[in-house]
Amino acid sequence: MSTTTTVPDRVDVRGPRFVAWVTTGVLVLVLSLAAFAPAAAAALIAVQAVVFALGTWLGPRRHPYGLVYARFVGPRLGPVAETEPAAPLRFAQLLGFVFAAVSLLGFLVGATLVGALFAGFALFAAFLNAAFGICLGCKLYPLVTRLRPAPPSESPA
Repeated sequence: MSTTTTVPDRVDVRGPRFVAWVTTGVLVLVLSLAAFAPAAAAALIAVQAVVFALGTWLGPRRHPYGLVYARFVGPRLGPVAETEPAAPLRFAQLLGFVFAAVSLLGFLVGATLVGALFAGFALFAAFLNAAFGICLGCKLYPLVTRLRPAPPSESPA
């Protein structure tokens, strides 16, 4: 999700929406496969879990779907008019990873319903972002940052 601004911790708001649309498509496919081919659903949710993990670790600019946006989609949309901070997006990817990992675990142990349910949770969150611009992980991020203990402050000696 490249941005033409010089602020490194902000990204073009259109990029995360593109990522959410791709993720929505992948998760719809996972749920469709779960009905008749749970092993294929497990394989696909495993790939999506890796994508979420990369998005968490590398950030939105180097997220696999974000790279597609930056290379092929973003340049065709014109200049960046609005940006958003990257940290909440990374947290949202972490939440997606947790849902995908639990989904994968469900498929792997033969609990197809659990696998489908957690893939459905991830789908719900991805679709909300894609269709309406509501990023659940981003909405939770400020709450989580407030709950973390503050680092010890340095006092002058």
